[in-house]
Amino acid sequence: MKLKHLTTVCGALLMCLSLNACAPLMMAGFAGTALVASDRRTSGAQLEDETIELRGRARVRDALGDKAHVTITSFNRQVLLTGEVANDRDLKNVIQLVEKIENVRTVVNEMSIMPPSTLSERSNDLLVTAKVKASLVDSRDLFANAFKVVTERGTVYLMGRVTAREANSATNVIRNVNGVNKVVRLFEIITEEELRNLLPPPPPPEKPAEATKPSK
Repeated sequence: MKLKHLTTVCGALLMCLSLNACAPLMMAGFAGTALVASDRRTSGAQLEDETIELRGRARVRDALGDKAHVTITSFNRQVLLTGEVANDRDLKNVIQLVEKIENVRTVVNEMSIMPPSTLSERSNDLLVTAKVKASLVDSRDLFANAFKVVTERGTVYLMGRVTAREANSATNVIRNVNGVNKVVRLFEIITEEELRNLLPPPPPPEKPAEATKPSK
């Protein structure tokens, strides 16, 4: 059982790394069909979110350079800002830069005024994210791909278009993951009927095989 869970964690960790590496390729004109099909956003919203993240990172990097560590995460045009900045002026500057990006609907500020996190702390956050995703995969009543997970200094931020039932179930699962200090929910709640409409239709029943006639 432990080996199975470790395998799932390793797979989730590799998925985290590969998705981060592939983001620029997606923006170059390719959006993987699996990602589009399993995501509850429209394909257009997914591309808009990728564009918002890329433009936001570029603007913050140009404005603050290495003085800050800011993570920009967009889901359905709601932008989450996490990380560390040196002072209140830089914090306000980052928020204003992101708010001016085209298609941004709202900005949620979770940045802290403190020294940038260390490489060790960021590696630990990446591991916690992988364990959280693995726990979602192991849960039988949840669609793991419906959730976007961001971890910053042990605080796990959850984004996604989910039902109230899914939101509560995921929160209960994640609170028990080792390394999670706090769970912050930034969900877009949908109804169960909306969820049913988003899911692919069930495959048609198989036709019974025709009986072969005996040869004369």
